[in-house]
Formats: sequence, C-alpha cells, structure tokens
Amino acid sequence: MHIDILTVIPELLESPLQHSMMKRAQEKGLLSVQVHPLRKWAVNEYGQVDDYQYGGGAGMVMMCEPLAKAIEELSSSAAFDDIIYLTPDGERLNQKMVNGFSLKKRLLMICGHYKGIDERIRQQYVTREISIGDYVLSGGEIPAAILVDAIGRLLPGVLNDETSALTDSFQDNLLAPPVYTRPVDFKGWKVPDILMSGDHRKIEEWRHEQSLQRTAARRPDLLDE
Repeated sequence: MHIDILTVIPELLESPLQHSMMKRAQEKGLLSVQVHPLRKWAVNEYGQVDDYQYGGGAGMVMMCEPLAKAIEELSSSAAFDDIIYLTPDGERLNQKMVNGFSLKKRLLMICGHYKGIDERIRQQYVTREISIGDYVLSGGEIPAAILVDAIGRLLPGVLNDETSALTDSFQDNLLAPPVYTRPVDFKGWKVPDILMSGDHRKIEEWRHEQSLQRTAARRPDLLDE
C-alpha cells in the first residue's frame, strides 16, 4: 500500500512514521508513506498557501490553487482509491472504516490547518472526510498519523501474529476482554483460574462473555449497532 500525505507542517509526521510498527512496515516494503510539504506548490516565492476568508471572520483558509496543483500532480502517475481530508466535521473514524481503507492500494490524505481548506477542494477532489473525534486540533497531522497507524497494522505481515488484529477492540463491535501475564499472583491479585486451565474452548467462551460485559458497561452503543 502507498499513502501520500499533504501537509503544511511535515515535521509533525516524522516521529510517528519512523518508529515501531510503522517503521517495520515500511522497511519490509509492506507500506510506503510519502509526506509532501504543501508549500512546494505555493502561489508565490514566499511560500503562501493560505489567505483570508471571503465574507470576513477570524482565521486563514488553505487556498485552492496549491491543493489542486498538488492533488493533480500526485494523481498523474496513478489514481488514488480515496482522497481523504482530515477534518473535525467529517465521518467519525471507526474500525470498520479502517478495515476498508486497509484493502486499498493508494490513498492521499490532506491535513487541514488554520480554518480548514477551501470548500471547492472538498467538493471537487475529496472523496472521504474523516474525523477522529468531536474536538478540534491545531491541524490534521496527528489525525493523519493515527489513520496511517490504524491502517498499517492491518496489512498482512506487519504484525508478528496476524490474528492479533482480529481480536482487537471494535473488530466485532465488542471491546476486548481483560488480559493478564506473569506472575500468576501479584500482591494477592490473581489471574482468573479459567485462563490457567488449558481448556481453550472454555477460555474463548470466558473471553467472549467478558467482552460482552465490558461493552455493556462502557460502550452499550456498540451493542445497539
């Protein structure tokens, strides 16, 4: 999979993409991520990519011309399966959406900044608008890093145990069950006996019941879905 990211501040994406699983995914050739500074397509020699909004009001808006030029140039070699704009007023990201994105071959992510991007870019180029939650950040770089990480870990070969992703929270609209490791007894707090039984069928039944109970207590909305 290949992902291009358009951003005003590429430095914000350096660390998340150069460590841990995302680093290994790229080293294995399973994921390719290229971060593009939008100022490469600036409208003048001063690197301008934003301007005042029509109608007045506080805050700058990312201009049409740099974004359109960037999108068209990056699309010239191969079409994108989706052009994603990270914005607080987009669809709220969930695991089902991430699963779908992980099956794509080529994605473009646009990191919003200031008051956002010119509406005409959203109407003419963007195919999906994604929000990571009902709050506002300084820009779309952190949401883009989150989306890349969520997608990347699902690619075959990225995780050492590929079944691990299948048991994550939200994969079946349930939260993950509690997990334990050594020692068996820590300060008198003991691992449930069922997990020490060796009976894998009963262990899976216990885990499923724990997932149901945890979901009902913490996220009953998931059970409604």
